[in-house]
Amino acid sequence: MNMSANFTLFATLTLSALGLAATSASAEDWPQWGRTNDRNMYSPAKGLPDRFEPGKFKKGSEEVDMASTKNVKWVAPLGTQSYGNTTVAGGRVFVGTNNDHPRDAQHQGDRSILLCFDEKTGELLWQLVVPKLKAGKVNDWENLGLLSSPKVEGDRVYLVTSRCEVICLDVHGQVNGNQGMQDEGAYFAKDTGKPPAKIGPKDADIIWVYDMMDQLGVFPHNASNSSPLIVGDLVYVCTSNGQDWTHVNVPSPLSPSYIALNKNTGELAGEDNAGIGPKIFHGQWSSPSSGKINGKNQLFAGGGDGFLYAFDPEPRKAEDTSFLRKIWWFDCDPPEYRMKDGKPIKYPAADGPSEVNATPVFYKNRVYVAIGQDPEHGEGIGRLVCVDATQSGDITTKGLIWDFKGIHRSISTVSIDPDTGLLFVGDFSGFVHCLDAETGKLYWTHDMKAHMWGSTLVADGKVYVGDEDGDLCVLAASKEKKILSEANLNAPVYSTPIVANGVVFIASNTHLYAFHDSTRAAGLPDQPAKTDVKIDPPAK
Repeated sequence: MNMSANFTLFATLTLSALGLAATSASAEDWPQWGRTNDRNMYSPAKGLPDRFEPGKFKKGSEEVDMASTKNVKWVAPLGTQSYGNTTVAGGRVFVGTNNDHPRDAQHQGDRSILLCFDEKTGELLWQLVVPKLKAGKVNDWENLGLLSSPKVEGDRVYLVTSRCEVICLDVHGQVNGNQGMQDEGAYFAKDTGKPPAKIGPKDADIIWVYDMMDQLGVFPHNASNSSPLIVGDLVYVCTSNGQDWTHVNVPSPLSPSYIALNKNTGELAGEDNAGIGPKIFHGQWSSPSSGKINGKNQLFAGGGDGFLYAFDPEPRKAEDTSFLRKIWWFDCDPPEYRMKDGKPIKYPAADGPSEVNATPVFYKNRVYVAIGQDPEHGEGIGRLVCVDATQSGDITTKGLIWDFKGIHRSISTVSIDPDTGLLFVGDFSGFVHCLDAETGKLYWTHDMKAHMWGSTLVADGKVYVGDEDGDLCVLAASKEKKILSEANLNAPVYSTPIVANGVVFIASNTHLYAFHDSTRAAGLPDQPAKTDVKIDPPAK
């Protein structure tokens, strides 16, 4: 053993003795929406802080005075609307926003932006600039920015752009040369009437682009925002197909709702056979998840018709098209939400049906998801369901394990703590609910007193959640409600907190905050010590 390894071993044993060792759990990336393919908003990280002081802006500016913060590692400025959820992988932090604070003089005006920061310092490494669609708000609502949470795998980044494209990028940007597509400058200026942009080291490197509107006839309603999922060599997304401006007509009812692409080439590999298009209430903004049932993968997806679907993720050839075959389907809207006095309840009535906008979560052969609507439709009745994923066919009746109708409309994804079996979920009305994941028993409800767009995160015995008023609340992940702390981020929070390598990342509309336990961090290296000496963990 060399001297370096001896020192590493000594340091590791010393820190362990003090109870300060960085466990492998607290040194995990968050490479996609939900961290893993089951999409459970949970992290096994330990040693996370239960309180923050985000600090105050310096007088006359929007720069955070770091001297006024506590447990803040760094803060990076964003645009003015930031709905995209943070992804952290390979020392890089990715987040979507808009272009109200341009970082490149070539790109002025409304654009959707993906920013890539250095994980340690918050320094901007590069950005992807996505021009707006000519059709305007009916397909690409102004100033929303980039809504998709990127998926990082190896040296590739996958996301859905506001132009209804699936795009693959090089994680390094242009600094290691131009890979794949060679005309990024033309892409950045598309539909702007401007000449191709000049490409520099701070620009994204596009590998391939798949245009769902052009290739599949998809008509996205207001926004495209699915967060990609990868199983094997395929990347899966929701197409965001929906209604036109009349809110009556679905222009492209035969277009798929979910597709699979070859992750290396961007070629279409398959599309769903669920026939959701003609039944779409409004739009589709869910993201797929996956899990194994009896050793075989299933793809779980929320539909714009209020149904939860399970698909075989392996495309099957049928005539000229390859399909993702339905395995089972479940109507998340109970009969009393669809019909009243023998007549259909007209969408978007507050007491009527909703689509599935949240991401289904797979946990112990069950799928959990809530129903909800476009936040512009306001508040209304909701439902959270727990479904048996081991069955097949129409499982609306036989597949229901439990449901919870005490929730309002929700676009939030659940978080389940495997240590306690507790489930946490927010709703658009601003209530956080704690239930037993096994039985659906409600333990408590907390009123955030503001609308919630994002989801809860559970980690280290804590629940982190933000709201439209900009409040970030930390609650105890226990059967008894306990508020550990509250802080205000000085701007609305529409995103979901995530944890990567011992740091909590949360984006407000205007800033990305990296929170950590500063006392703990001061005594630890940035990453766990690496050595070829393996030490067995202590007996439990």
